[in-house]
Amino acid sequence: MSDDFTPDQKRYLEGFVSGMQSARTARGLSPLGGASGSASAAPGGPDREHAEAQARTIAAGGKLVDQEKWKAAEHPFDAYARFKEQAGAGTYPKPEDNFRWRYHGLFYVAPAQNSYMCRLRIPNGILTAWQFAGVADLAEHFGGGYSHVTTRANLQIREIAAENAPLLLEGLADLGLTAKGSGADNIRNVTGSATAGIDPLELLDTRPHARAWHHHILNDRSLYGLPRKFNVAFDGAGSVATLEDTNDIGFQAIEVMEGAAFEEQPVAPGIWYRLALGGISGHKDLARDTGVIVAPSDAIAIADAIIRVFIANGDRTDRNKSRLKYVLDAWGFDAFLAAVEEKLGRRLIRLDGAFVKPRPSYDRLAHIGVHAQTQAGLNWIGVALPVGKLTVQQMRVIASIAQGCGDGDIRLTVWQNLLISGLPDAKIEDVLAHLQAIGLSAETSVLRAGLIACTGATGCKFAGAHTKEDALAIAAHCDPRITLDTAVNIHLTGCHNSCAQHYIGDLGLIGVKVPVNDEGDTVPGYHVFVGGGFGVEGGMGREFRTNVKAQDAPALVEAILRSWQAHRAAPDESFVAFARRHEIAALQAMVEQIGDAA
Repeated sequence: MSDDFTPDQKRYLEGFVSGMQSARTARGLSPLGGASGSASAAPGGPDREHAEAQARTIAAGGKLVDQEKWKAAEHPFDAYARFKEQAGAGTYPKPEDNFRWRYHGLFYVAPAQNSYMCRLRIPNGILTAWQFAGVADLAEHFGGGYSHVTTRANLQIREIAAENAPLLLEGLADLGLTAKGSGADNIRNVTGSATAGIDPLELLDTRPHARAWHHHILNDRSLYGLPRKFNVAFDGAGSVATLEDTNDIGFQAIEVMEGAAFEEQPVAPGIWYRLALGGISGHKDLARDTGVIVAPSDAIAIADAIIRVFIANGDRTDRNKSRLKYVLDAWGFDAFLAAVEEKLGRRLIRLDGAFVKPRPSYDRLAHIGVHAQTQAGLNWIGVALPVGKLTVQQMRVIASIAQGCGDGDIRLTVWQNLLISGLPDAKIEDVLAHLQAIGLSAETSVLRAGLIACTGATGCKFAGAHTKEDALAIAAHCDPRITLDTAVNIHLTGCHNSCAQHYIGDLGLIGVKVPVNDEGDTVPGYHVFVGGGFGVEGGMGREFRTNVKAQDAPALVEAILRSWQAHRAAPDESFVAFARRHEIAALQAMVEQIGDAA
């Protein structure tokens, strides 16, 4: 048993483990840690850190949330045979197993849809053409015949019948893909720069680091079952933003200048990562610069140490306060980084920002259209997807284009679209024609290029509105009426989980049920926020208007955008700068005036 425990805590641990052993025995499961002797033996193996953290919580007088009890009673990776039995019987899980099956990437999404949704793991968002075509086949045979590109540069397959769920998971494995750990209390899909390795502006190719972290997680069971979900992103400072500042850990590529030093020791000039921690945009916080810089080759070891400090100290009693942000808020950054250093057994390198060159600016439209690569004569094409949806027929054509005309890679972005890379100049016109033939394009309006929407009430029981459908309605209303000459991001999210990150949108809409009478009747609608941003413009949007009916949202968005165009300080003033320059009351008055004039 760990020497870190007091005698009282050891007794609590023995009692806790004894209770879990009894629960497992009642289910016909083997004892924790493979123990065959005393039921009060401390757990061993890869789950030890988690069991000890749970025991410390109980010893301190805390009460574990249900999800922690479920993890302790039966680890989801030990329950695959039971999952297959359920599937064979065509039955869907109760809440306890619905949580467990998310470790395998499956979400039972009733009552919105009486089926599973599967979320993949795609490190850095890059698949080969044959993998992409293979996912299309799986979506056709075992799902609803379509996929969604997500805001973590990932794919989701929906409408999966219970009996088809194991076939889909095992089909992914046949493709060299996995969904393992893409849901529940685990480290989610690893994001990286969409244009990694092909971008003339980038400082660093993030692909090897995202891939290394992906495999580090997959091959260490102790990195599953955290206090809550955890996001990690690697940004190479390329043209397309990765939104690393919305992640629990954000590695931001920077260039260190000559003359830099830490504790009187020279720091080698060149490309490093800057470490940012604590991003969780749904809780109104972006990752903050720690002052620490990381050699790219050291990123995996440091991420691992951060995770293990979180495993030991994250809140397991309150799901609303269980993310890394809340450990940082309680401890402060200095204390947290000291714990990371203790776990590493060495000091982290801190560097004054004066020795860091400014990072290149993002191109907020680089994920759409034709763009020259750093390789002479080659290009990437950003394909516009209507709020991230692809039919299997479209997926197969895109795979064929990537294989026959490009370098064979398909790159998903956090902006819910994809890039086809390695396209020679001479092939561009043919590729554009093939995209047009399947109802897609590399061209779209500025408004549609920045339109982001989560699944919404169509496929999620938590959502207060049909976000994807409403996003398209906003575009259909605004495009004929207003022409934007500067990029604007409009994010529609269905609920407080903020999968579409509404707080960082220039305009952010969160779904709600809008009261329409005194009898308690409601209709779908939104609270509207303005002035959010990311990167150098990072910040949370401010509430602009509440309880807007979904049917009224398109006209309101138009009025807000017209107010910006009419009152901006200069023709190139961004929306976020305009919104932040005014108090909310002043913005509301401008919009009312525009609305009255209309």
